[in-house]
Amino acid sequence: MKRSHLSKGDVLISIVGAIIGNLSLVKTDSKATCSCKLAILRPKSIKPELLSVYLKSNFGQNQIQKFRRGTGQTGFILEDFDQILIPEFESDFSDSIESLISQSYSYHEQSANNYSSAEQLLLQEIGLEDFKPSKEPVNVKSFKESFGISGRLDAEYYQIKYEEVVSRVINQTHDILVNLVDISKSIEPGSAHYVEDGLPFVRVSDYSKFGLSKPDKYLSKAFIKDKKALIQKLKPKKGTILFSKDGSVGTAYYLREDKEFITSGAILHLKVKNTKTLIPEYLTLALNSKVVQMQAERDAGGSIILHWRVSEIENIVVPIIDIDKQKQIAELVEESFSLKKQSEHLLEVAKQAVEKAIEEDEKVALKWITEQTKMAVK
Repeated sequence: MKRSHLSKGDVLISIVGAIIGNLSLVKTDSKATCSCKLAILRPKSIKPELLSVYLKSNFGQNQIQKFRRGTGQTGFILEDFDQILIPEFESDFSDSIESLISQSYSYHEQSANNYSSAEQLLLQEIGLEDFKPSKEPVNVKSFKESFGISGRLDAEYYQIKYEEVVSRVINQTHDILVNLVDISKSIEPGSAHYVEDGLPFVRVSDYSKFGLSKPDKYLSKAFIKDKKALIQKLKPKKGTILFSKDGSVGTAYYLREDKEFITSGAILHLKVKNTKTLIPEYLTLALNSKVVQMQAERDAGGSIILHWRVSEIENIVVPIIDIDKQKQIAELVEESFSLKKQSEHLLEVAKQAVEKAIEEDEKVALKWITEQTKMAVK
């Protein structure tokens, strides 16, 4: 299956299901392959950066979505690729798009490195940088030591690896989450109030520790009007940490500005009580670290959808490190998100530039690129 081995410059495009048209550009020669739900495009006479941006633009996406087939699970078959029209661009414009994508990728890599450095610094501070969870499958406990304390009878809960990581944390400065933050819940309005255009309704699938994505659910004007006071109260403010308790449990994301949306009941809102002793950006990283993720893995139950009870979340053990180290971690995290934002901005500039080149001309698009990149630098 050598033809499915990826190479630098390959453009990957999703061809099955709801995410048909999603794209990725392979930027390294690392050994990898991909599933049959992705098509591999190997450009011949067009730069891969320009091809990927064009296919991501409105002109590319409209053509891709036009040729979707099927009813239940739609698909975009390989035979239809020869119907996708690709404009011919001048070399100056092509080089400019290549430069934008390369710079965007560089920012993306720097962002990932900064975030990784922040994670490593936390683990070093709490002595877990070289921690390897025990694989011992047996742990002997008396009834008093197990159910008598936790109320849990499932054997998985008592795995030694969970005890080890919690023991490492409680042997140094720490606290439980409920002492550190105020915890509030949102609501579940029900699918009857979902509309295509209205107030954004953010669910667990709409965010990760790295950011928010565009939600696919919105709430009707009638519901918003009927629950006006409650809606205003539930809109998350700057400094709120979103924290998931259902589905992908334990995902934390820090809001850097007030938001015009409400979240589902599966997402808790955490607000740090004392920011002089606990920096919110540090807490967010700690919640996403293996320290808390292993506690989530231990506690969460459910056969189909994982559920983490609020009473258990309140008792999460959180390491509290020196405030100067917290600041250092927070700075790395903030720089990571700043670089990520710049990376995304350059991708958007490239996409809009391609659209301008088609709608107007390439000179106009090149001038616009210059203006936008200067703004980004400022």
